[in-house]
Amino acid sequence: MLDALEVVTTVLVGLMVGVEFSVAFVMNPIFSKLPEDSDQLARAHGGRMLGALMPFWYIGSLALSAVWAVAGWHRHGTGLVVTAGALLILSVIMSVLLLVPINNRGKTWTPENRPEDWKEQMNRWNRFHYARVAVIVAAFTLLVAALV
Repeated sequence: MLDALEVVTTVLVGLMVGVEFSVAFVMNPIFSKLPEDSDQLARAHGGRMLGALMPFWYIGSLALSAVWAVAGWHRHGTGLVVTAGALLILSVIMSVLLLVPINNRGKTWTPENRPEDWKEQMNRWNRFHYARVAVIVAAFTLLVAALV
């Protein structure tokens, strides 16, 4: 049963990393090349869609990592899982304090009501997101290392 938990946790975190990596390095660069209204509308829609899903994904990944650490306390690699869990906690804190406030504003914007500095706010969100991606990639790497 613990083996299944390890695999499910690693796959779930890996998928989350893939989505967030894609947002950072594929989707947002594509959006930024669209005409101005399309860029802002795409980001607002993405913020609504992923903003509804990602809290469950982040917290679920963290919870599964915690269960793995507790259930496998006696196993080799538990320190790696605990460290990965700490990084996932950091990613949640970063999300709540840095990214969610910008996302909550941006997902309500339309071309008619967006602020003058909307691009600067999106660039700030991007910078915070790059840091969060680095944190979750590190957490994923540690979980994979704990499997072997």
